[in-house]
Amino acid sequence: MWDRLLRTLLKQLIKEGTLTVHLNSGEMINAGNGAEPHVTLHLRDDSLPSQLIRNPELAMGDAYMDGTLTIENDDVRGFLTLVVRNFQSGNLPWTQTLARNLRIAKRKWDQWIPHAKAQQNAEHHYDISNDFYNLFLDEDMQYTCAYFKDPSMTLEDAQIAKKAHIAGKLLIKPGMKILDIGSGWGGLAITLAKDYGAQVVGVTLSDEQRKAAIARAETAGVSHLVEFRLQDYRDVTEQFDRIVSVGMLEHVGEPQYPTYFRQIEKNLKEDGVALIHFIGRTGPPGNLSPWFQKHIFPSGYTPSLSEVVSVVEKSKLEAADIEVWRTHYDRTLYEWLIRFEDRLDEVRAMGYDERFIRMWRYYLIASELSLSDMPHVLYHVQLHKHQTTVPITRDYLYVDGAPEPHSAFPDGFVPKK
Repeated sequence: MWDRLLRTLLKQLIKEGTLTVHLNSGEMINAGNGAEPHVTLHLRDDSLPSQLIRNPELAMGDAYMDGTLTIENDDVRGFLTLVVRNFQSGNLPWTQTLARNLRIAKRKWDQWIPHAKAQQNAEHHYDISNDFYNLFLDEDMQYTCAYFKDPSMTLEDAQIAKKAHIAGKLLIKPGMKILDIGSGWGGLAITLAKDYGAQVVGVTLSDEQRKAAIARAETAGVSHLVEFRLQDYRDVTEQFDRIVSVGMLEHVGEPQYPTYFRQIEKNLKEDGVALIHFIGRTGPPGNLSPWFQKHIFPSGYTPSLSEVVSVVEKSKLEAADIEVWRTHYDRTLYEWLIRFEDRLDEVRAMGYDERFIRMWRYYLIASELSLSDMPHVLYHVQLHKHQTTVPITRDYLYVDGAPEPHSAFPDGFVPKK
């Protein structure tokens, strides 16, 4: 029965491209129009068809991790591209549409994040190992979207450009006190102190990140200007000239948005400027994949712009500027993936098994495709309390002239499989 239902589901879903599935029973399913991409799967567990029917997003990722679903030539990119593009074309069967709507309806419950849960969530993803992240991130350990002002930039150069662009929007003057919410391994805070003369307080819920950030600040000679705390953003009491939050809003949870922006309002001086850098949706509210919720970012969520702006409108904060970065994050994720794949021997030497490697490969590729083929972008929301705090044009950011339109990827670029 489950084999027949899976055949029906796949034929409803895959209309563009071609999917061949070899079941453990020996039967074969063909779906699609015969065109490229052509992807072949092998299901090596009799229970997989029922799992894929009940919860395809979770079961698909879990089975790939466990090795019970294998992809010929390990073409994860081809497989996920095929699925995502057909999903975006509206080919999802009604049963899966219903399941997705139910997940959206219960997302407020899933994203309710009290202090203890926030700590657990941070430890789940960020306390793996600093050495592991160092394998594929840039030299400054920036684990957020880079800014490719020119497609020929290296990842290192693009991350430097990202920090400079953020600093420009913060309008920093020497001696200003800055709060960095979700300070990671300390790269941005150290840069703002070293290159701009700011005094920075960074808060994180990852003790591994905090320890590394403290050591890096000492090495950079700015430990007297930078303080890193193991602290929830909700517990910060001081006021600051500037507040920056990079890649943090995705972990806050939609029910906490009023608290998050009230806290920024409370911590920001009257003449202050805040910048919120986050992945968001260009469409209506949705939900994070159950596989990502389970394995990568518990309680994580990428909000629609309307969900953010509607909360800001109810505070004393005003949006000074909203910028949309397109193709920058998919390029960043691709760069991380290439570095990760190039250093798999070192990943194994650290004690991580093949299941872990498959999980990270699936995560990086799926994340890249969510930004290239799904309605996701990177938002910069610049906030202030008074209309004249921030310049009324963007000229101050482009003293050498506005950049020409381009993609973050070089012309003619074709991703490696």
